[in-house]
Amino acid sequence: MEIKKLLFVTDFDELWFDALRSLMGLKKLGLDHVVLMHVIERKIGYYTGEEKKRLREMAEVRFVDWAQSLYEEGMECGSYIVEGDSVSKILATVEEEEVDLVVINRQKRTKMEKFYVDSKTIEFLRKTPAPVLVHKYKAESGRLNDKPFERPLFATDWSPAAERALEFLVGLKSIMKKLQVIHVVTEKAMAGLGRRGLKKMERENRRRLGELCNSLEGEGIEAESHLYIGDLTQIENAARERETTLIATGTTGKSAWQARWLGSVSQRLAEVSELPNLLVP
Repeated sequence: MEIKKLLFVTDFDELWFDALRSLMGLKKLGLDHVVLMHVIERKIGYYTGEEKKRLREMAEVRFVDWAQSLYEEGMECGSYIVEGDSVSKILATVEEEEVDLVVINRQKRTKMEKFYVDSKTIEFLRKTPAPVLVHKYKAESGRLNDKPFERPLFATDWSPAAERALEFLVGLKSIMKKLQVIHVVTEKAMAGLGRRGLKKMERENRRRLGELCNSLEGEGIEAESHLYIGDLTQIENAARERETTLIATGTTGKSAWQARWLGSVSQRLAEVSELPNLLVP
C-alpha cells in the first residue's frame, strides 16, 4: 500500500516540527504531500477577536516555516488554520483532502475526566474513516518516540478490524525492522472453561499466532508472537518487555454512550499508553 498524503494536526503543545520529522520514513512508502492543520477551538473562557487574530498569525508563521523545510525535501505541502469544533473540522478535512493517514496528539484530560473516556481524541477516533496515528513524540517519562514504525507491536483479537490493521502494517514492511504480534486472552473468555477447555483455548491461540507469523515471514517481515492472559495492561506490558516503538490495533466505532463510559481497547490504549498508537478502522 501507499501513504501518499498525511494530515498532521497540531495544537503546538506536543506535536511540533520534530514530531513531523519523525514520520518522514513514510517517504519510502510514497509520502509526498503533507497537510498541516491547526484548529483554534473555544475551550474554557472566550477568545476575543483580537486573541483569535493573534493565534491565527502565530500558526501562520509556524506553518510557513514548516512548509519551507518540507518543500526543500521535495514534499508538497498545504495548510488549514480554522476556528470551531476540532472534531468536526478535522473530519471535514479528512474527507476533503482524502488523506491516507491522520496524525493527532492525545488530548490531556482533567482528573474528573479520567474516570471515563470522553475526550476529543476518543470522539474523533470513533468517527473517522481514516487510519489514525496518535503520536506521543515525547512521552511524560522523557522517552522520545522518534522512530515509531521501526518495531511495532500488533495486538490482535482475531476480528475483521484487526485483520485490516494487519494489512495496513504489512504495507509498512519496508520501514519496519521487526513486528511483535500478541493476543490477550481475557478472564471473561476463560470463565467456566475448566482445565481442559483452557488448554484447548491456549493451543488454538498459539496455533493461530504461529500461522500468522509464518504468513508474515512469507511477506518478508520478521515476526514474533506472544500469548498473554489479562486485560489491556498486558498489551502495555508486552510493549515494554519487547521494547517496541508503536502499538497497532484495529478499531470499530462505538455509540456515544459506550465511548463515554467504556471506549474500545484500542481507544483506551490511545489514552493511557506512552507509545504512539496506530488505529485502523
